[in-house]
Amino acid sequence: MKVLVVGGGGREHALVRKIKESKKVDEIFCTPGNGGISYDAKCFDVAATDIDGVVNLAKEIKADLVVVAPDDPLVAGMVDALNEAGFKTFGPRANAAIIEGSKVFSKELMQKYNIPTAEYKVFDNAENAIEYIKERNEFPTVIKADGLALGKGVIIAENLDDAIAGVKEIMEDKIFGASGNNIVVEEFLTGPEVSVLAFTDGKCVKPMVSSMDHKRALDGDKGLNTGGMGTVSPNPYYTDEVAKECMDKIFMPTIDAMNKEGRTFKGCLYFGLMITPKGPKVIEYNCRFGDPETQVVLPRLKTDIVDIFESIDNETLSELDVEWSDDACACVIMASGGYPKSYPKGIEITGLTNGQLDGVTVYHAGTKLENGKLVTAGGRVLGVTALGDTLENALKKSYEAVEKIHFDGAHYRHDIGKRALEAFK
Repeated sequence: MKVLVVGGGGREHALVRKIKESKKVDEIFCTPGNGGISYDAKCFDVAATDIDGVVNLAKEIKADLVVVAPDDPLVAGMVDALNEAGFKTFGPRANAAIIEGSKVFSKELMQKYNIPTAEYKVFDNAENAIEYIKERNEFPTVIKADGLALGKGVIIAENLDDAIAGVKEIMEDKIFGASGNNIVVEEFLTGPEVSVLAFTDGKCVKPMVSSMDHKRALDGDKGLNTGGMGTVSPNPYYTDEVAKECMDKIFMPTIDAMNKEGRTFKGCLYFGLMITPKGPKVIEYNCRFGDPETQVVLPRLKTDIVDIFESIDNETLSELDVEWSDDACACVIMASGGYPKSYPKGIEITGLTNGQLDGVTVYHAGTKLENGKLVTAGGRVLGVTALGDTLENALKKSYEAVEKIHFDGAHYRHDIGKRALEAFK
C-alpha cells in the first residue's frame, strides 16, 4: 500500500512511524511533513489546508489510503473531497468534524443529549457576555472562542478584570479572528484532567490507552497555556471504574448523538475530560488525534494501525481486537525559547543522527532540513519519547535523552509526569 499522511507536526510524525511498522505498507508520503519526518517518509510541499492540492497529490502518487491528521483541513472538508475523488481516507467528514470546529455546536449537542459537561452560556456580543459574568460573579471562569484557534482559544479568568479583558480580546480585538465571533462562557470545573483518544467507525468505540497532558509553559503548571509541553501514559486517574462510566455516559452517547444528528463520526475522536467530584465531564472534543497525546499513546499500540484504519473505513471495527502494551510512555517537549509567544527560527539542532537518538524516539514537531542541517522551524520543536516498564523508567529515559540534544534557547519542563507519579504511589 501507499499511504499519504496530511500534516507536519509531532502528531503526524508519530502516525508516520506507526504506519511504517505495518506489514501492509510499502511507501509512506507526507505533506508538508517536516525535517524529521523526511527521514521516514517522502515529503511534499503542499499545505495541509490545501484541499485541491492534497487531492491532486493523492492522484499523482496513487495513494491507497490518505490519513488527514490536523483539525483545519478536517473541519474544512478535506475528507469529503478525497472521498468524492475515490480515495479511502482516515478522518471524519466536515459535518462530523464540527464537533471540534464549533464549541457552540458541541456544547449544545451535550446539553441536548444529556452528556455531562460544564454549565455554560453562548454569546454573540461582548456587552451581554460581560453582563452575565458580572451577574454570576464566580471565579475562575472559562471563556472559549467558538471556532478553531490552534488549541489556544481558551481563557481561564481568575477575576472580573481578567474576564472582561478576555471577552474583549476575543470578541473585539479578534485575537483569534472570526473564531471569536461567538464565545462560550462556562463554569470552571475542578479535578484531574484525562485525555482519551478513541477509534470509532460510527457504530463501535474502541478507546485508546489514557494519557495526561501538561499545558502550561513552566514547571509547577505555571506560565502561559501552550499546545502541550509533554505527556505521559497511562493516566493514573483513569481507573477501570472511571473508564466504564465514561463509556456508558460519554463515549457511546456522543457517537449515538452524532448519528441522530445525521453527522456520523468515523475516525479518531478525542475526549478531553475532567474527573470532577460529581464524576467525569467533557471539557472539549477534538475531531482528531491530540498533540502531544498521540506521541505517548501510539507507541503502546500493538495492533497494526492500518488494519484499524481499514476496519473504520469498512465499519467493521467491532470485529477487530485492538491490543495495547502494558509499558508506560513519556514524552518531553523541547520548545523554542520564547514559546508560546514569539521565538526565533532556523537554529541548528545537534545531538541527533538522522533525526533520532538510540533508546528513545524523537518525534519532530517544528524542524526542517536546511543544507543538510536540522534546524528549528516552530514553537514546539521535538517530542523526546520513551517507553518503560514503569512510568518512572520511561521518564528517566526521556530526560536523559533531552540532555543529549541541543539547540540555543531550548526550553522544556522538568516536571513532566510528576503529578502522575505521585498519584500512582
